[in-house]
Amino acid sequence: MNSIWEQTAERPERSALAENLHTDVAVIGAGMAGVLTAFLLRRRGVDCVVLEAARVGSGQTAGTTAKITSQHGLVYRGLIDRFGEAAARQYARINQRAIGAYRRIAEENGIDCMLEERDAYTYGLTEAEPLREEAEAAASLGLPATFCDRVQLPFPVAGAVRFTGQAQFHPLRFLYGVSRELDIFEHSPVQAVEDNVLSVNDHTVTAGKIVFAAHYPFINFPGLYFTRMYQARSYVLALENAAPVDGMYVGAAEGDLSLRTAGRLLLMGGSAHRTGENSTGGCYQTLLSKAEGLYPGSRVVARWSAQDCMTPDNVPYIGLYAPGKPDWYVATGFNKWGMTGSMAAAELLADAITGRENADAAIFSPQRFNAAIALETLREGAQAVKGLTLQHLTVPEAMVADLRAGHGGVVDIGGQKAGVYRDDTGRLHAVNTQCPHLGCQLEWNPDEKSWDCPCHGSRFDFHGYLIDNPAGESLERWDVE
Repeated sequence: MNSIWEQTAERPERSALAENLHTDVAVIGAGMAGVLTAFLLRRRGVDCVVLEAARVGSGQTAGTTAKITSQHGLVYRGLIDRFGEAAARQYARINQRAIGAYRRIAEENGIDCMLEERDAYTYGLTEAEPLREEAEAAASLGLPATFCDRVQLPFPVAGAVRFTGQAQFHPLRFLYGVSRELDIFEHSPVQAVEDNVLSVNDHTVTAGKIVFAAHYPFINFPGLYFTRMYQARSYVLALENAAPVDGMYVGAAEGDLSLRTAGRLLLMGGSAHRTGENSTGGCYQTLLSKAEGLYPGSRVVARWSAQDCMTPDNVPYIGLYAPGKPDWYVATGFNKWGMTGSMAAAELLADAITGRENADAAIFSPQRFNAAIALETLREGAQAVKGLTLQHLTVPEAMVADLRAGHGGVVDIGGQKAGVYRDDTGRLHAVNTQCPHLGCQLEWNPDEKSWDCPCHGSRFDFHGYLIDNPAGESLERWDVE
């Protein structure tokens, strides 16, 4: 099902690229990060085009819960410990500045996007002390943070970190408004990038600078981003007849709920897992059971999911794509905080491209290396080995006959491995289980009827069509009827 943002915003039509172009900057991806980067560059007089594989805002921006906040869970104590107070202050300052930037852009451009000031809370169910420490750490960095022991939630908490003066909005209405005057080409996937030339729809775009803002960097070498982060999915229910909350809430622990109001609706999020690791399903049902317990009489009017790139040190990668590529830039790894992350990325990249020094850039450098990143590189290497082993050295135990209607799985067909989904009419839909990105075995996601890669997060629908990158092509489809 589409998100409530997709259901309540009128998306403008854009043409596909149909000629060769020359431009100062080419931005890949028309989500919030890409559009805002192009918007800031255009305001500075830079000629810029945006290339989008699908539609404007059709990716992760459509799935966000749309909290504009510098409160990113229990992050600031860890940032101070890992990077030092000066670097942690950079992260805090630019994310807090993003809130005002959204307000200013919406007002100056007359964008009606339901932008409302709200306090943001990270709550804990069992321990108060980590919350007190986080509040003190955030306040020491100049953020509007305090500890509180009372919140407006339908369950008891040990306490919460409160950030005042944050905001929530309708992300697609904002995105469509801010993109009105930009040169954006839809249905224009970038097939290849060689130095300063992009291949798109059998045409070329030659750009002085290139920004990779398509969620996950799809150029593996250089950069090696697939070794330095992973992707995670989370799920959202939109409930009517549920009591509103007085702010934006997120739990401090894995498995806790995310809550905010959106007009007459309550948005309840959670059930997060690494992409490709949901073979048993039940994520929506888990949320529904919690909704029934907390809000008796409520009704689900929409449900959807989102995918986030997660970095090991909780800081996005924003800046030069890789050494030796002085004209390539990247914005990725927003760790579930893509709204403030997108505005921060747009500011940092616009400054870098136009030669302005930004005092808050250093902590976001994609070239940084620390113990957390080193450990993640080892973990992701092991994950890739596991995925490749499953694909090449294992034989499925299940057969096509074992699949019930409405179910899918990796099965054996005459000694050959296949991913098969049997729809409600009994028709079979079979695909190659090998991810075209780097060859890992795909796994069936019963909640969304999709084939997901547990290595790097590529996703495909049951027909085999690409949903999420880094893969750049759909799956091979087989006729097994």
